[in-house]
Amino acid sequence: MTMKALLLSALLAIFAPLSAYADEQPVDPKYDGIEIVVNVNQASAQELADLLKGIGLKKAQAIVDYRDANGPFKKPEELAKVKGIGEATVAKNIARIEL
Repeated sequence: MTMKALLLSALLAIFAPLSAYADEQPVDPKYDGIEIVVNVNQASAQELADLLKGIGLKKAQAIVDYRDANGPFKKPEELAKVKGIGEATVAKNIARIEL
């Protein structure tokens, strides 16, 4: 292996795991240090996107659309029924979700 190929392999090994977080929307910095709770049965798509970890505007709109079509969520875990929202996303937001 050439030195260039070895260096490229090392860089890919270091930075590849970080790409898994590229799709996550960071929580708005104005909420740093504040205990964040959002009522998923009342919040707008923009509020959901701003306040929930790993939820961008597209997924937030899917939550609102699902809620409009199926009625209010009864348990936080029901968010996993929304297309694009997995159990892992629900788990990392469980403390923020209010009904």
